[in-house]
Amino acid sequence: MTATVMPAETGQDGAEDLRAFEAASRAWLDSRLPRRDAAAQAPKYSIFHNLGHEDERALIDEGRGWQAERVDAGFGAMTWAPQWGGRGLTASHERIYAGVEREYLTPERHENILVTVELVAPTLLELGNDWQQERFIRPFLRTDELCCQLFSEPGAGSDLAGLSTRTVRDGENWRVNGQKVWSSGAQFSEWGLLIARSDPAAPKHKGMTAFMVPMDLEGVEVRPIRQMSGGSTFNEVFLTDVVLPDEFRVSEVGDGWRVALTTLGFERQSSAGIVDAGGNTADLIRLATSLGITGAPEVRGRIAESHLYERAQALLVARYAELEQAGAVPGVEGSIGKLVWTQNLKRVGDTAASFLGHRILADTGEADTFAWTQHLLGAPGYRIAGGSDEIQRNIIGERGLGLPREPR
Repeated sequence: MTATVMPAETGQDGAEDLRAFEAASRAWLDSRLPRRDAAAQAPKYSIFHNLGHEDERALIDEGRGWQAERVDAGFGAMTWAPQWGGRGLTASHERIYAGVEREYLTPERHENILVTVELVAPTLLELGNDWQQERFIRPFLRTDELCCQLFSEPGAGSDLAGLSTRTVRDGENWRVNGQKVWSSGAQFSEWGLLIARSDPAAPKHKGMTAFMVPMDLEGVEVRPIRQMSGGSTFNEVFLTDVVLPDEFRVSEVGDGWRVALTTLGFERQSSAGIVDAGGNTADLIRLATSLGITGAPEVRGRIAESHLYERAQALLVARYAELEQAGAVPGVEGSIGKLVWTQNLKRVGDTAASFLGHRILADTGEADTFAWTQHLLGAPGYRIAGGSDEIQRNIIGERGLGLPREPR
């Protein structure tokens, strides 16, 4: 690959001029991808993928190739330090690039890639030891290897502290037994970030330990779950006498709760920023226009409400990113942003259904009608993924507003 010529850095703090950076971003993308023609693109309303195994793997592989190319050119991990393949730029640079990239036809970004790049890699930067950072961060940022989360369990629901997967120390190794569920992309991942109970006698928040798990180890079994929206993005993962060397332990023994909260903090920020999943306000406008109902006050009001919430969510994501970039510890912004986003997914779906009436019920071949069911069936999933809506409200109430803790 030919080297990318970057604009000279200017300013007292060495930051690149943002306009020069935007021009450089557009020039690089022009050399790699065709421009997006919104009028020529068929709308996509699906929130989760409805693909067979091989088709989903091909989609992931295409996304991995694009992520690696972006990182190598300086556009895929730009806020990361140079030692990890980044450029040490600001959240403003990242937002500018993201806005420019939306003008182009890019490979689709699968949840598995998002988890690896935006959740697990920053968690290891914060809590992993030197060996783990050197071993995993750059391969994860380039998606040379993928990682899934092994957090949720059938009997614990959103109560991560109630997990029952056990790990017992055996000399220099650990032996793990248990079951995980709702693990996105586990069937395509080389690694999993596992939280397991290492001390059943300790208070449930303190008796957990985190590990990196090679997903091809003996005793690891992945079973895809068929979703009501189609596809099998999520999985059950069974761990039977899985032996892990202690070097795969992340942070201290008993520190699994902190590892989990760190990852979930990144997940809420990331989930709140997935603005391209499902339908959106622009789709509602196009739908209302095609139906000839844009003059109705109720229709205009519902579209305006959706737009306002989309804008609020984007501002919350920007605020979260700027706080993180400045070294501050974000409070409840991630939880608020995720709630705003998931509630608006439902709002958009309900609005489309109200516009369409009975036409949404059967696939008659008419464009932009039955296709909206992909949105309606997928939207409930993100009210659970990344921490359920109920958990987000508890976080906002207890940590943000200082309300009494919910009885547990």
